[in-house]
Amino acid sequence: MRMIFRCDPALADHLPRPSLARGGLPDWLRQMPAKAHSEIHGREIRTVKQCPPFVDAMAYGVLIPLPCDVTVDRGSFSWNWDIPEPATAGHPRAPLSFHPPAQFDGAPFARGDQAAIKFNSFWTIEVDQGWSLFATHPINRDDLPFRLITGLVDADLFHDGGINFPAAWTRDDFSGVLPKGTPVAQVFAVPRAAIELQFEAFDDAHQRAYEKTVTEVLERPNVYRKHFRARRGRA
Repeated sequence: MRMIFRCDPALADHLPRPSLARGGLPDWLRQMPAKAHSEIHGREIRTVKQCPPFVDAMAYGVLIPLPCDVTVDRGSFSWNWDIPEPATAGHPRAPLSFHPPAQFDGAPFARGDQAAIKFNSFWTIEVDQGWSLFATHPINRDDLPFRLITGLVDADLFHDGGINFPAAWTRDDFSGVLPKGTPVAQVFAVPRAAIELQFEAFDDAHQRAYEKTVTEVLERPNVYRKHFRARRGRA
């Protein structure tokens, strides 16, 4: 699977590049202990740091970075980003723009009369034919002061314009700097082929396999990691 990122030639030396998500795992995950005491169990148990599906989800796809520092002061956003004039007509220069509240009227993530922010795109994204681009909030990143609104774009066809990323700002008490490079979206390619659903009751073989697998998972640590986790490709 290829994912091709293109940018305005005048900005090529000024933009942080999207990066593989596995290289952008947050500090809080790296610093999390592998085990912690559970009052319920009366002993130490493994934390989510040792849960491969949790970590693999965070490491999947590509992170889109904020292109410059953005200062936030009680709902006011500002930046000082000295970049050249883009060579392409209609290209944005500001890292953010805004959606009026009416665009999300009735949505559960609407925040009254508060506008939604929009992270402007400085990269176009092209994926292989028959695939679409799934864009969502950086996975398991509730530490970020915004919540990206998930979208699906047919980026094999729409790849000559930027894909912008709308988000609800969720931390009214946040004052400070959202630093350059902060992940604002996590994107990955998904096939557009229709899904066929099939339902079956366990036969004897599947029932035995279920019982064996569950017993092994409960009795020994790291069964999934050692025997079922697929090897990830390396770029």
